[in-house]
Amino acid sequence: MSVVSRIKRISTPQIRGRKGAEPIVCLTAYTTQMARQLDSHVDLLLVGDSLGMVLYGFDSTLPVTLDMMIAHGGAVMRGAERACVIVDLPFGSYQESPEQAFRSAARVMAETGASGVKLEGGTEMAATIHFLTQRGIPVCGHVGLMPQAVNVAGGFKATGRSAEEALLVTRDAEAVAEAGAFAVVLEGTLEPVAAAITAALPIPTIGIGASPACDGQILVSEDVFGLFSDFTPRFVKRYADLGSQISAAAEAYARDVKARTFPGPEHCFQPKAKG
Repeated sequence: MSVVSRIKRISTPQIRGRKGAEPIVCLTAYTTQMARQLDSHVDLLLVGDSLGMVLYGFDSTLPVTLDMMIAHGGAVMRGAERACVIVDLPFGSYQESPEQAFRSAARVMAETGASGVKLEGGTEMAATIHFLTQRGIPVCGHVGLMPQAVNVAGGFKATGRSAEEALLVTRDAEAVAEAGAFAVVLEGTLEPVAAAITAALPIPTIGIGASPACDGQILVSEDVFGLFSDFTPRFVKRYADLGSQISAAAEAYARDVKARTFPGPEHCFQPKAKG
């Protein structure tokens, strides 16, 4: 009888244990196929509510629903065997009360099998993070530029430009850590502030547009691979231009169809040779 060895998934305590050690590699994933391609190369896959803009064409993340996050979270879990998978709690699914947050997070955990959830907010969400972690739900925080608060902030703006902003984001990060989060995403935070927060916090910081000073980095995969061009942040480095390759392949396909040179069934379904 053959024994199939099961790949052990990276856990949230292991992510937390990477504080000050080897940088944590993170990317977003929204589909099974993308998760399969990324799984062996990353430590953490985030099913981000950015899927609203990347996949659904929304202008922001605000229209994303909990059901959408659960559907895509399940898809990613079916494609990832090794990476720690975290799912965003979307706008309106957790801000009302710790109890609402628990109901939403419990659905995510039970229906997707993910390792934890991520939510935005600092001092104002500390009680909610504590409530969740005390009830068995690992939480990754998110401070600095917070896309779900884009209307309050007046747009997508970097934080930490003034002493007051630096103090606010620092206090938010500290509150998230003290509340029991296993890691915190720092988004759009100037390097000196991000570096100071990273040095002070006992949990890993994962930067997105927050300089290499953090304990790890995360980007939207579609930005990295050139699959999303509606808006590309200045801090994104593109490692491929798959969007133009897909367009060129589609053009070649259309050309073959119009020229009637597309392979027919006689080329695709040849009988197997006997013997």
